[in-house]
Amino acid sequence: MTAPLVLLPGMMCDARLFDAQVAALDATVLPVTGAETVPALAAEVLAQAPDRFALGGLSMGGIVAMEVARQAPARVTGLALMDTNPLAEAAHVKARRQPQMDRAAAGGLAAVMRDEMKPNYLTDGPGRAAILDLCMQMALDLGPEVFLRQSRALRDRPDQCATLRRFERPALVLCGRDDGLCPPARHELMHDLLPNSTLTVIDGAGHLPTLEQPEKTTQALRRWLEET
Repeated sequence: MTAPLVLLPGMMCDARLFDAQVAALDATVLPVTGAETVPALAAEVLAQAPDRFALGGLSMGGIVAMEVARQAPARVTGLALMDTNPLAEAAHVKARRQPQMDRAAAGGLAAVMRDEMKPNYLTDGPGRAAILDLCMQMALDLGPEVFLRQSRALRDRPDQCATLRRFERPALVLCGRDDGLCPPARHELMHDLLPNSTLTVIDGAGHLPTLEQPEKTTQALRRWLEET
């Protein structure tokens, strides 16, 4: 019997990021909103997750998923890393965090999302406007305090390359071909680090293939789950 699937959403996203996958795969989505360090967020996931589970995460959710696999590798039957990054935050990205946090804390969360984050998310396509609207709604529903906690967690996150080298269970590394935030080359690195992984690059998608190409993404996840 396949282990239950737990999915972790990206920064300023909620379960709506995975609506198609939840419906098709009977997945559970857990939040990554309640702490301001990646290790603490991973501990919260482990406190809510089943004893053994397959784990997928997109973007920040993937970063937390790697930490879950580091903290409790025996509980994770498989790992799906989507549009994410195993490295500690680069200095030039870290330098942008505090101005974004200051704007959000001063009432400018919508402006930060509109001007600095949303334009980097998606490839061009007929559903782009509706997906961007959903991204904005998810962010506003979560609010500035979550933005501040998640920003601190990402800024101070650990490098997880050693974690990936040690994870021997089935892994899926997936990204949109046009992901500008976490480009395919970063996923090739994760694929090379993981001893038992499949690399899938989704055409017609940027940073959010679960929304941009939900059927292709779900198919890749289903194939991976059959191996776990």
